[in-house]
Order: sequence, then C-alpha cells, then structure tokens
Amino acid sequence: MPTRRKRGLPQADREPYTPWSYDLAATDVYIPRFRAGQQRWFAAVTRSGTKKQHVRVMVLAQQTTTKRWEMVAAVDLDDPKKLPKISLDADADGYATALNATSSKDAATPVTTLRTAVGDNFATGGDLSERKVFTSSKATARQIKAHDKTVHKFGSHGVTTFSAAAPEFTGSYALKAADGQALVVFAHNHTQRDTVFSGFEIIPEKNDRAWLGTTNSPYLTYEFTCSDVAAVPTVPGKSTLLGYTCRHTDAHGMTASS
Repeated sequence: MPTRRKRGLPQADREPYTPWSYDLAATDVYIPRFRAGQQRWFAAVTRSGTKKQHVRVMVLAQQTTTKRWEMVAAVDLDDPKKLPKISLDADADGYATALNATSSKDAATPVTTLRTAVGDNFATGGDLSERKVFTSSKATARQIKAHDKTVHKFGSHGVTTFSAAAPEFTGSYALKAADGQALVVFAHNHTQRDTVFSGFEIIPEKNDRAWLGTTNSPYLTYEFTCSDVAAVPTVPGKSTLLGYTCRHTDAHGMTASS
C-alpha cells in the first residue's frame, strides 16, 4: 500500500506491513545479454499455490543513476497456460534474448498500439480499437467487465467515464519466445471520472481520503497506474493480453467548469 494512502486511513484500518519474498525453487529467471551502456534488466516468472497455479511475471531493472535494482513491474496472469515459453541460448549460459517492443521488426504490434488498445477496453469496452489488436482472453474480458460494470453504477443519478491517460512509465520490456512471439511487459495509465447530477454529491470512500479528504463533490476523478503483459506475434496478427495489475495512484475533486 502506498505510504501516502496509508496515512489517509484510520489507524484501525491500516494493514501491518508484511515483508514480501518469492520462492526461488518455483521461479524461472530470464536474463538477457546486454551491450555496454544498455539498461540492465531481467524477468522472473514465479509460481505459487498448492498446485503452483498462480503465476506472476516480474521485471527487475538496474537504475541508471543509483545502480540499484528495483522491481518495475509485477503482473499476475489470468491464464498461465497461455504464457509462451521463453527462448534461451543453446550454450550453457542459457541467456534470453531481449527484443525492442517499440519496433515492428521485433513485435508486429508495437507497445504504443498495445497501450492504446488496453486504454480502449476501459474507455469504450473495446468498441473502437481493442478487437483489432487483441484476441479474446480472460484479461481483456476482465478489463471490459470493469468498464461495463462501472459506467452505470450511479443509475439515473450520474455517469462514470473512463479515459486513457499519458503513461507515467513509458518503458517496456520484451523477451523472445520459443514459438516466435515476444513476451512484452509495459505500463499504462487511465482515469475514471465519476459525475453525479444536480442535487447529489459523492462521498469519498475511506481508501480515497489520502487524496480527497472528507469533502463531498459532484465530480471526482481517480487515476490508475497499471502493468500489463502480452504475447505479441513477430509477424502480423493479433496479440494476447495475458494479465494486468492496476493500482489506484491519485484522486482529485473536479469543479463544474473543469
């Protein structure tokens, strides 16, 4: 839980911090080769649960200035069976191959297009561009369900609209898969604007009060930062969204003129 959000919660609602770790015996680590001057990063796929059925893809990167290693993405997969096998060098070192997710030479659908399609799932329920980019998957269905369920939550008293937002984190990480695809990890941002009609106000929920305080408002906008994982073909074709994880990272009230 972000520190700022935790300070906004009553003491009784604050969850104690629990140190996090992963089981190395149930983790596959994929380390690409890098030339001098390139950012160093690696991916890890962890498995947990009684049958190791819960799969998470993580990316850890070395920061350019501090040289510290930081986790920059952690995404739980909706359908682990669709995770492609990562290609490794034939030699004993077994390095993975990093790809450029921004180039159509390495990924037929560049990351900017993937990000736009994900934003469309939230903004329109996938009506504009998403179906041209992604095959149907549990992850895309979950995003579309979030849109469809939320936009009508006020009934006749108001409306909710989603919008794609400029990504806070523009980087992407991609690995070559054995079947010719690319496994791409990227981030996107989107907003949710709640509006109630004249005579009504929205009461901030307790988890929003770190940003909103306790002042009611007819207009509230929530901001979300999300990490996504997709399997992308290297030849023209649809990609598969394998999973995504979103976190509520900001909120603010809106005036009638905004």
